[in-house]
Amino acid sequence: MPAVTYTDSLDGITPDHLRGFFAGWPEAPAPETHLRLLRGSSHILLALDPAAGRVVGFITAVSDGVLAAYIPLLEVLPEYQGQGIGSELVRRMLDTLRGLYMVDLVCDEGLKPFYERCGMMSYHAMIKRDYSRQSGR
Repeated sequence: MPAVTYTDSLDGITPDHLRGFFAGWPEAPAPETHLRLLRGSSHILLALDPAAGRVVGFITAVSDGVLAAYIPLLEVLPEYQGQGIGSELVRRMLDTLRGLYMVDLVCDEGLKPFYERCGMMSYHAMIKRDYSRQSGR
């Protein structure tokens, strides 16, 4: 199991550090788009494998800084899954967002047990998706 470190800084992060994410997406954002979305988020946390010189997981949040935050993305590279990295990213992000009235996210049905283990509860959501914009281009 590689030693993973965590940071909320994008210092030194380039698109080359972000390859391999969005597995299974029909129109995956390019690493350059991934870096743009990280820069545009209110809060980010990265999991780094210093030995491999790459980002192996990330979580983002968008917040008004007063009452509400939304967690749109959490991903861990497939080869790093099952090591607690995703749980640690969620734990750290929820700690960052503590004190807010609400922290929301939308997930696929199969991911509900994971987020429940992280202290979140199932609720209702409404969404609108424009899949032609999924790549972020």
